[in-house]
Amino acid sequence: MPSYVPSWLLLVNLVAFAAMGLDKKRAVDHKWRIPEKRLFLYVLLGGGIGGTAGMFFFRHKTKHWYFRVFFPLITVAEYGALLTLLLRF
Repeated sequence: MPSYVPSWLLLVNLVAFAAMGLDKKRAVDHKWRIPEKRLFLYVLLGGGIGGTAGMFFFRHKTKHWYFRVFFPLITVAEYGALLTLLLRF
Protein backbone atom coordinates (compact mmCIF):
# COMPACT_ATOMS: atom_id res chain seq x y z
CA MET A 1 0.00 0.00 0.00
CA PRO A 2 1.39 3.42 -0.87
CA SER A 3 2.38 5.39 2.21
CA TYR A 4 0.00 8.26 1.43
CA VAL A 5 -3.18 6.13 1.53
CA PRO A 6 -3.72 6.22 5.33
CA SER A 7 -3.07 9.98 5.38
CA TRP A 8 -5.47 10.48 2.48
CA LEU A 9 -8.20 8.43 4.16
CA LEU A 10 -7.80 10.34 7.42
CA LEU A 11 -7.94 13.69 5.64
CA VAL A 12 -10.94 12.90 3.43
CA ASN A 13 -12.87 11.42 6.37
CA LEU A 14 -12.24 14.55 8.44
CA VAL A 15 -13.37 16.71 5.51
CA ALA A 16 -16.53 14.63 5.01
CA PHE A 17 -17.37 14.79 8.73
CA ALA A 18 -16.78 18.55 8.84
CA ALA A 19 -18.80 19.08 5.65
CA MET A 20 -21.81 17.36 7.19
CA GLY A 21 -21.52 19.59 10.27
CA LEU A 22 -21.06 22.75 8.22
CA ASP A 23 -24.00 21.91 5.96
CA LYS A 24 -26.21 21.27 8.99
CA LYS A 25 -25.20 24.64 10.49
CA ARG A 26 -25.94 26.39 7.20
CA ALA A 27 -29.32 24.65 6.95
CA VAL A 28 -30.30 25.82 10.43
CA ASP A 29 -29.13 29.37 9.64
CA HIS A 30 -30.94 29.39 6.24
CA LYS A 31 -27.70 30.09 4.38
CA TRP A 32 -26.03 28.76 1.23
CA ARG A 33 -25.69 24.96 1.41
CA ILE A 34 -23.12 22.42 0.33
CA PRO A 35 -24.51 20.59 -2.71
CA GLU A 36 -25.51 16.97 -2.11
CA LYS A 37 -23.30 15.94 -5.03
CA ARG A 38 -20.27 17.30 -3.18
CA LEU A 39 -21.18 15.43 0.00
CA PHE A 40 -21.37 12.23 -2.05
CA LEU A 41 -18.07 13.08 -3.74
CA TYR A 42 -16.31 13.18 -0.37
CA VAL A 43 -17.71 9.73 0.40
CA LEU A 44 -16.73 8.38 -3.02
CA LEU A 45 -13.18 9.66 -2.49
CA GLY A 46 -12.87 7.48 0.61
CA GLY A 47 -14.60 9.58 3.26
CA GLY A 48 -17.47 7.21 3.92
CA ILE A 49 -16.73 6.66 7.58
CA GLY A 50 -16.52 10.40 8.26
CA GLY A 51 -19.57 11.17 6.14
CA THR A 52 -21.69 8.49 7.78
CA ALA A 53 -20.49 9.43 11.26
CA GLY A 54 -21.20 13.10 10.52
CA MET A 55 -24.66 12.27 9.22
CA PHE A 56 -25.65 10.61 12.49
CA PHE A 57 -23.61 12.82 14.83
CA PHE A 58 -25.13 16.04 13.45
CA ARG A 59 -28.47 14.34 12.63
CA HIS A 60 -28.19 15.71 9.12
CA LYS A 61 -29.63 14.14 5.95
CA THR A 62 -30.92 11.16 7.95
CA LYS A 63 -34.42 11.54 6.50
CA HIS A 64 -33.09 11.10 2.96
CA TRP A 65 -33.11 7.37 2.23
CA TYR A 66 -30.35 7.66 -0.36
CA PHE A 67 -27.93 9.09 2.22
CA ARG A 68 -28.84 6.45 4.83
CA VAL A 69 -28.44 3.65 2.27
CA PHE A 70 -25.63 4.76 -0.02
CA PHE A 71 -23.19 6.37 2.44
CA PRO A 72 -22.69 3.08 4.34
CA LEU A 73 -22.97 0.96 1.17
CA ILE A 74 -20.25 2.94 -0.62
CA THR A 75 -18.10 2.77 2.50
CA VAL A 76 -18.38 -1.02 2.79
CA ALA A 77 -17.68 -1.47 -0.92
CA GLU A 78 -14.62 0.80 -0.93
CA TYR A 79 -13.06 -0.51 2.26
CA GLY A 80 -13.85 -4.07 1.22
CA ALA A 81 -12.05 -3.49 -2.08
CA LEU A 82 -9.12 -1.91 -0.23
CA LEU A 83 -8.92 -4.85 2.18
CA THR A 84 -9.06 -7.30 -0.73
CA LEU A 85 -6.18 -5.49 -2.44
CA LEU A 86 -4.15 -5.45 0.75
CA LEU A 87 -4.64 -9.17 1.32
CA ARG A 88 -3.65 -10.04 -2.25
CA PHE A 89 -0.33 -8.22 -2.22
